[in-house]
Amino acid sequence: MVPRHRGWKALCYRAGALLRGKGLCVTLSVRTAVFPAAGLGTRFLPATKTMPKEMLPLVDKPIIQYAVEEAVAAGIDQIVMVTARGKTAMIDHFDIDVELETFLEERGKLDQLAAVRHVSSLARIGAVRQGPPLGLGHAVCITRDLVGDQPFAVVLADDVIDADPPAIRQLIDVFDRVQGPVVAVERVPLDQISRYGVVRAEPLGDGVHRITDLVEKPSRDQAPSDLAIMGRYVLTPDIFAVLAGVREDRTGEIQLTSGLRELLRQRPLYAYEVRGTRHDTGTMLGFLKASMYFAMQRGELREPLGAYLRTLLGEDPARYR
Repeated sequence: MVPRHRGWKALCYRAGALLRGKGLCVTLSVRTAVFPAAGLGTRFLPATKTMPKEMLPLVDKPIIQYAVEEAVAAGIDQIVMVTARGKTAMIDHFDIDVELETFLEERGKLDQLAAVRHVSSLARIGAVRQGPPLGLGHAVCITRDLVGDQPFAVVLADDVIDADPPAIRQLIDVFDRVQGPVVAVERVPLDQISRYGVVRAEPLGDGVHRITDLVEKPSRDQAPSDLAIMGRYVLTPDIFAVLAGVREDRTGEIQLTSGLRELLRQRPLYAYEVRGTRHDTGTMLGFLKASMYFAMQRGELREPLGAYLRTLLGEDPARYR
């Protein structure tokens, strides 16, 4: 059942739903992405005591910028960030800094000036504060007024994905084909499965699956598959009404996975195995791997960094225990 909405976008969405019910394909462009980024980053303390974890740099760009650039490259032009107290640096990073630009221009630092101006011209950035840390589902739910009555993407910046086409673009392309919500999945070892939401699904071919169930952080023995949900989603606005009715779990949070499981009772949901290289920068090891990965892609760093790493690997391993 499609919820009641207001405005011309709502009429388009409701009309599209009716036509899809008759077997006709109607595509609505995904132009907005929600970035839940209200977490405290406790795994990286004390570095994140005063700095958002999303602002930790991978070489010379903060984690959040990689995700925003991915969204923009996918055709998204409006970013809605879910933030918390003390995380204004994320928003400021994408704002114009006249004083800095003037300084760089006066001193002829044109490469740095271009990089700074690139960041502030990426997309329209809006923000909403989550307040109490009530989980990913709650973070998505409170963006309802900013997103409106349209399909939208959800991007978790911790997952930095190097892919061509961009990971969220791959999901949008699948969304256009199946005309339903799509979540990114990746096969993970079963000894790590309890860290993720996991889907049970029927393969449709070419990496696309039709979801039959979703479970949040199951034990290895209870996992329905090895298909773990990654930090990319393309959702439809009917998820908001569903999330509004989801109860807090035993941890006191409202899980997006729980909302999707309820939405599955109303409409088909799909999963897609994204093609690309994913780094979980929300963990210390994942962050360090991502730093090395992107540094080795830089021409001026690749050779000297590679030589240094080979030197370390050639030394006595006991030195680093």
